[in-house]
Amino acid sequence: MGLVLFPGDGDNNSPDISWSYSGFAAFRRHLAEAEGFTLSDMWGFGGERPWTEVSTTLQPLLDHPDDGGDDLSPAECASILVRLEAIADQWAREGSGQILQRHIEDARQLAGVLRLCIEKDVPLLFL
Repeated sequence: MGLVLFPGDGDNNSPDISWSYSGFAAFRRHLAEAEGFTLSDMWGFGGERPWTEVSTTLQPLLDHPDDGGDDLSPAECASILVRLEAIADQWAREGSGQILQRHIEDARQLAGVLRLCIEKDVPLLFL
């Protein structure tokens, strides 16, 4: 059981990205760390820190429920894409390791899906 993020273009051949719930959680934790905070400290993730105290363009992705929730707009996809690509490049420069390599691959695959959402002007859907 897991989740899939995909463009809301109605095309079953469009690229998507899927994770197990634990894999998506690990990916988001690593993204939050790259942004300088701990996800488990945040409201909705076991902590009490409000999202208003964090400034990141990744917030729509990081603070999104695994199941349900609103779609991410093409504008949100665009702002997430820029930061996501920068983080993936940073991770690639930092070194290796199986988990880091997996997160880099996931970030780049998600970037491709976000790019398609922007190009087609469609939302990013979570299923």
